[in-house]
Formats: sequence, C-alpha cells, structure tokens
Amino acid sequence: MLNKIFLQGRLVADPELRHTQNGVAVASFRLAVDRDFKDRETGERKADFINVVAWRQTGEFVSRFLTKGRLAVVEGKLQTRDYTDRDGNRRYATEVVADNVYFGDSRRDGEGGGYAPAPQSGRGSGYGAPADNNSYPPSGGGYSAAPAVDQFADLTDDDGELPF
Repeated sequence: MLNKIFLQGRLVADPELRHTQNGVAVASFRLAVDRDFKDRETGERKADFINVVAWRQTGEFVSRFLTKGRLAVVEGKLQTRDYTDRDGNRRYATEVVADNVYFGDSRRDGEGGGYAPAPQSGRGSGYGAPADNNSYPPSGGGYSAAPAVDQFADLTDDDGELPF
C-alpha cells in the first residue's frame, strides 16, 4: 500500500514541542496550504489547515527553526486515530506524520543581506541541511543563493517533433 504526502504551506502558529514519558520529542503544528483555485463568489483563494506531527530529531528541528509564518515543505504520511476525550466521547483525529521537514523559504538576515546561519550542529538529510556535510553551515558564516541558471537553455528540438 502507498501512503505518501507532500505539503507546502505556512505555519499558522509556532510549533509546540512536548516530550513523551520516555523522553521522545514530538512537535505539533498546523500548516495553511493554499488551494489551487479561487472562490467563485469572493474571488479569494482559500486554504486548508492541516495538522502535522513530527517526532524525534525532526520534531526538535521544527521547534527550533520554524516559526509562525515560515514556509515549510513536509514529506510524510496521512494517519487517522481515535481517542476518548475527558467527557468519555469518542473522537477522531486526522494528521500528517512528518518523515522530513524542509525550509520552503529563505530567512534573510537583517544585517548585510546574507542569510542567517544555522547553529553549528551536524544535521542530516531531511532537516533542511545537506546530507553529505557534517559541518553545517559551511565555514563562511552565511548562505548565498544559487545562481540563476536556465536548465533548459541548451535543449533543442533535434527531430522537429515538438510544436515550438
């Protein structure tokens, strides 16, 4: 069976980090994900508000680096569960359990126009950092944007089958 979901949206509020009785970190947050179409009556774009849960290092990463309004990309799976509330009523919850969470935007540093560096901890793949580099961020103190390159500039229609 296949259960894979990718979301890109903005955090509605700061993530909430908790720990289980065994000390396992778990962060919960909500993403506002814009719909692809506008409302016919109002002309405004609506959003879906999706609950996300991130466990262990991913949860710690989310609670440390993501804040309200930040754009995030979440890779995970959809999960439903049921529980009994304090009044004895049976409740159901549907949420995304995050396998990986990535930055969806760049946070500009107010001084000098560079990107604000992350702490000097070795983060692996799935935490918004390169998987093959344990000295994150690179020595230099900041980040620079990738150069704008037209990746299709060298492509041609050699056989004449394309309509352009």
